[in-house]
Amino acid sequence: MKDKTSLRKEIAGLVAEYYQSAFQGPLQFQPGKNPVHYAGRVFDEKELINAVDASLDFWLTEGRFSQDFSEKIADFLGVDNVILTNSGSSANLLAFTALTSEKLGDKRLKPGDEVITVAAGFPSTISPIIQNNLIPVFVDVDIPTYNISVEALEKAITPKTRCIFIAHTLGNPFNLDEVTRLAEKHNLWLIEDNCDAFGSKYQGRYTGTFGHLATISFYPAHHITTGEGGAIVTNDEALANIVRSFRDWGRDCYCSSGENNTCGKRFSQKFSDLPVGYDHKYVYSEIGYNLKMTDIQAAIGSAQMDKLPSFCESRKQNFKTLTAMFAPYSRFFILPEATEHADPAWFSFIVTVKESSPFSREELVNQFTANLIETRCLFAGNIIKQPAYRHVTYRVSGSLANTDYIMNNTFFLGTYPGLTPAMFGHIDTVLKEFILKFE
Repeated sequence: MKDKTSLRKEIAGLVAEYYQSAFQGPLQFQPGKNPVHYAGRVFDEKELINAVDASLDFWLTEGRFSQDFSEKIADFLGVDNVILTNSGSSANLLAFTALTSEKLGDKRLKPGDEVITVAAGFPSTISPIIQNNLIPVFVDVDIPTYNISVEALEKAITPKTRCIFIAHTLGNPFNLDEVTRLAEKHNLWLIEDNCDAFGSKYQGRYTGTFGHLATISFYPAHHITTGEGGAIVTNDEALANIVRSFRDWGRDCYCSSGENNTCGKRFSQKFSDLPVGYDHKYVYSEIGYNLKMTDIQAAIGSAQMDKLPSFCESRKQNFKTLTAMFAPYSRFFILPEATEHADPAWFSFIVTVKESSPFSREELVNQFTANLIETRCLFAGNIIKQPAYRHVTYRVSGSLANTDYIMNNTFFLGTYPGLTPAMFGHIDTVLKEFILKFE
């Protein structure tokens, strides 16, 4: 009988063979017959080999690949703590909920406190505020960066304001100089939703490293993928331990999966009304969840991390390709612009149809859709007009005029690395044919 090391090598070779057979065949893209997706997973045999290798361990929760994946993220961003979780939405929930912990004393967020955010975004940035009984304060965004208006942000701050929780829209960093200045001036928590911007930079520094906490998503549409999955990153050790507690049922113990008595005081401490020496592994200091990542997911993520720099470069080049495609028709469109001092690893190419255009967003989007070219709106549009948020307690500061305009006139196309020159050629042809009807 072969030993397990030899069998693993043999299995890895067969998995590589399988990849070549199942996934490596040439894609014969046929315009109008094959879809042009706005996003999708891009991988090779290494992700499959890692996933199978992890499954052979049959260590089904966090294990060796989770440690490897976390360390790669930490090294890439230059941060001290990376806490893996089961989705980017869970990462947002954990990051925000951590700030409600009694361990933070007077700095903790309490029900009724206000949190500044934007209505032109994704629900998972806003829902944790509501779920923790705090008040979202919605301010407008700027066009063509689609990020928070710093002027509106400053005007929205009141004595009730305790936190800023906003995303880098579609990979385009918000004005971190001004946002961090205001957060420091008013002693506010800052959470960066970095789910669409993993690999973007501001002033030469990676987004996700400016706030007290930041989040990443590994959903297939994002810069790298584990299928479902996410992470919280921070340089604050105390916040990292609180996040881990909320992620791991609310337990006070910080031992990794499979470890015991890391603190050396497992049976010698006193907590609340529990008896002295109660097992620390079963002491709960938060009202928590179970939102961990599996090691099989982390194994895929570890292989994906090696590709992140090239993925980011592809996104930047694809953004330039689409810019060149739309630029001749700038009389009809507002084209996207990077925030000053930013180097975005674009999640997508976002376009707004001008009010003076002879056609609507729906007409163009329908034309793309008829030709199997996927488009998306800027997520929720104006989230306070969504069915689930109609009866939520919130405050609007100033006007949401740009947000409403985006809701009615904006869409985006993909920039992900799986797009090919033939696909871009198809987009260009469909766009030209459509515009020709109005010239």
